[in-house]
Formats: sequence, structure tokens, C-alpha cells
Amino acid sequence: MSQPELEAIHRAPSFSLIIFGASGDLAYRKLLPALFTLACNDLLPENYVLLGAARTPYTDDAFRDHIRQGVEEFGRIKPDECDRWQEFASRLYYQHIQYDERKDFQTLKQRLEELEKAHQTAPNRLFYLAIPPSIYPVVVENLGEVDFAQEQEGHFARLIVEKPFGTDYNSAFALNQHIHRYFREDQVYRIDHYLGKETVQNLLVFRFANAIFEPLWNRHYIDHVQISVLESVAVGKRGGYYDQAGVMRDMFQNHLMQLISLTAMEPPNEWEATHLREENVKVLRAVRPPRDGALRTNTVRAQYRSTDGSGPTYRLEPGVDPHSETPTYAAITLYIDNWRWKGVPFYLRSGKALAAKTTEIYVQFKEVPHL
Repeated sequence: MSQPELEAIHRAPSFSLIIFGASGDLAYRKLLPALFTLACNDLLPENYVLLGAARTPYTDDAFRDHIRQGVEEFGRIKPDECDRWQEFASRLYYQHIQYDERKDFQTLKQRLEELEKAHQTAPNRLFYLAIPPSIYPVVVENLGEVDFAQEQEGHFARLIVEKPFGTDYNSAFALNQHIHRYFREDQVYRIDHYLGKETVQNLLVFRFANAIFEPLWNRHYIDHVQISVLESVAVGKRGGYYDQAGVMRDMFQNHLMQLISLTAMEPPNEWEATHLREENVKVLRAVRPPRDGALRTNTVRAQYRSTDGSGPTYRLEPGVDPHSETPTYAAITLYIDNWRWKGVPFYLRSGKALAAKTTEIYVQFKEVPHL
């Protein structure tokens, strides 16, 4: 992001970000390093509080040391490359809680109010669920029961939910209903972090701001589309979660479906979230459901395994059933049955522990007929 773009972004009002699961991998590798980058780019307000909450018994200082290691290893900007670390760390706190203990949420609320007063932070609160999906319901309930979902006049309360959002339609619907017992829909943000990648955000600009492409972006000129999200890393410490999800729930039903909808969508009437979402939904509704025969011919599933012991083997990963049939690689051919894409195959593939890390959308145009 260029400096003019950074300067064009208005700073947020003062706020408190409460990260549930703050001792986990997502906060360590992604969330806190990203927040430090924002601090270094002057994109955080003068007054803010970052409060981690999890079951690991950290002190404030131990948590800061832990997060500094994560920023050093995974951050775009390292602590010694920016003079903001001490200031950033002084806003970083930790509260040891049990997610199913209501009294711990009362204690968390008291701690947050003390920190807001100490840092002169307005009661604008964001609750980030960086926790296993099985814990979402009890955390949402406890947040609601201690009135964390209630917004003070002129201020906001937001709930940020990481994927996966349920494991199927019924569980996603039930989770949505449960959240709406305490939070309004406009308070809830369901996050697919893939949409924050610069290449993904540029896709819409590439399509609709280039007059040369839009007239050609259809079945008359495009032979096929390949969407690949390939990872060189294995499942690592996420074996317990991954063995329940597999590559289809971990990557296809969220990341790849977002990419295919952005690639295939119609131009929205307005560049506003509601209109973009409507066009995405139209694409997904037009995807042809694979029938029994098509599932056999149009899908591939696999699992990574080292034949000589030099690489990782999925069934030997911590937390993975040694007899697991969970796929770590899949490829599928989909068709979108609408005017623009009728008959054009979309080849989707994703997997773990592959030769190279690659994320790409490959559009193959048809050959010129007379050559």
C-alpha cells in the first residue's frame, strides 16, 4: 500500500480489541503482527487497548514477550525496524480465563473497564473469536450475559468471527441464530482473511476498471479458468482441527468459493458491501451441483505422505487419527450455469505440503480460430 493510500485512510476512533484465543497460532502468526504493522504505519488511534484472553496462564509481561517473538518471526515489520514496539507493548495486556466460566467474563469486563480508564479509551469494543469453532457458542453466550454486546450511546460493540462458520448448513444456521440472541446482524463480522490479500482486492479493479477485459470476460472468449491455492507447509500444530475439517471445509467452502465468485460475478450496481454480496451470491447459486457420476469423474482427493521419511506424513502429525481418511489435497471441476459462463469449466485445486506455495487465478482464453 502506497503512502498516499495510507494517508487517505481515516484513523479509527479509540477502541479496545479483545482477542479470545490470544495464546493461539492465529494471534501469534497473523493478528498481532498485523496490528503492529498498523501501529508502525500510524493507522491506529492514539488511544487503544489490546486485551488478549485465553486459557494459557500468561502474565502481561510473559504475553508481551510471546507476541514479540511472533512479530519477529512473522511480522511484515519487525520490532527493531520500527520505533513503536514499546508503545505498542504498553497497550498489550492479557487475561487468563476459562471460556465456560461466567465469572471469568465478569472479571474480564472489570479489567477492560480499568484499562479503558487508564488509557482514556472510549468504550468502542471489538471481540475477536480466534478460537476453535466448537467454543463459539459458549463465548458468545457469556459475552451476551455480561452485557458486552450492549452498545453505550454513541459507541459500538462488534463481534468478529473467524471461519469456519459451522460445518454444514444446519450448524451454520444454528450458530447464526445463537449469535443473534445477543448481537444484531450489523454488529457481526464474519471474516475470510483471504479477502484481505492485496491480489484478491485488486481482482475487482483488474476486471471492471480495464475496458479491454470486460467485453472478453465470458464463455465466448474464455476456454477455462483455473484457481489454485497450494501450500508448501503441512498442517503443523493444527492437526486436531484439520482432521475434523479437511481441505474441503478448510479451503474450498470459503477461500476458493470467494475467489470463484469474485472471478465470475457480474458488475455490481454500486461499489458497496451489500451489492457486492448480492452479486457473489448470484454466482454461487448458479454453480451446478455435482451429481453422483460427476463426483467420480470431476473430483480428486489425496493425502500427503512421505515415501522415504524425508518429508511430513499426514497420519503421523500431532492430533491426527493414524487411520485418518481426511483429504489434505483436492481438485474439482465446477460449472456455472448462467449466460456469461455456461459450458466454461472452472478447475479448483488446493492442498497442503506441496512442492511450492502458489495462489493464482489462471484464465485461459480460446485460441484464435483462423491460426
